[in-house]
Amino acid sequence: MNTLYPLKFKPVFREKIWGGQKMRTSLGIDIPANATIGEAWMLSGVPGSGTIVRNGFLKGNELNELVEIYMDELVGEKTFVKHKEEFPVLIKFIDANDWLSVQVHPDDALAEKRGLKGGKTEMWYVLGCEPGAELIAGFNRKISREFYSKSIKEKTLKNILNFEPVSSGDVFYMPAGRIHALGPGILLAEIQQTSDTTYRIYDWDRVDDQGNPREMHTGLALDAIDFEVPSSYRTNYTMSKNHSVNLVQCPYFQTNILDFNLPVLKDYSELDSFVIFVCTEGSAEIVYAGGKENISKGDVILIPAMLDKIALAPQPSCRILEVCNV
Repeated sequence: MNTLYPLKFKPVFREKIWGGQKMRTSLGIDIPANATIGEAWMLSGVPGSGTIVRNGFLKGNELNELVEIYMDELVGEKTFVKHKEEFPVLIKFIDANDWLSVQVHPDDALAEKRGLKGGKTEMWYVLGCEPGAELIAGFNRKISREFYSKSIKEKTLKNILNFEPVSSGDVFYMPAGRIHALGPGILLAEIQQTSDTTYRIYDWDRVDDQGNPREMHTGLALDAIDFEVPSSYRTNYTMSKNHSVNLVQCPYFQTNILDFNLPVLKDYSELDSFVIFVCTEGSAEIVYAGGKENISKGDVILIPAMLDKIALAPQPSCRILEVCNV
């Protein structure tokens, strides 16, 4: 009988006006030539944009189909009970060659109120960036809802946004409600709830070929925005060689980083969840009950919940993000 194994998927590419070719040049992903690819959905259960298995006997099957068939063996019992046939986490690579729109996502409560599937909390891990690159995370000071609305009306929003310089390896947690935007020269991995609901607030006065501006959602965004200002928008962490270090833990996912140059044994038997490996540097061999699979920079691999004991052999070194449901 065929059993589950580490799964690789065909990415779903999204061409964007602000996209580029860094997924090919930096991550080795075979994106369409000369296309401005802004997003590669590496692991997706979003209806209509589900990723398809590209390795092993399950090749050709879509992710949510596998959840329906294998249930807790694939995602873990608690995850299947909570999310049923929908895979709860979406993994993307994003290549920003220009500013993305300033935007915000609703939380679960607002999404439910508006008849949407769910909210959108996410995190960013910076894979690479050009000198001077920056992004927007939240506001640069505490403001009122009324002052924000005045800034929108008077087109002075940029004056109250918090701009953050970025470097490779930086982590930013973006809970639903936090206003944000990526700046030019940034390549990153995004880990998020399975949702594609975005409210655009400002698009840098860009227009299309016909001179028309993009649709904005300032009214819808207003009730979604969290006006609180945290002590830091950046997630600080210290790497520990050959040991997993937690980056983000939230109600929707947990993400660790593992930088290793020695063999590592992982016991996920107490986790009751799938694990996703996102390789950000180097390569390694994944050894599991039943076989082996290679992972290298730019690969995203889904480890089914039933494979609770994994050995990782670096070749000669590797860095991965470990993502699971919580």
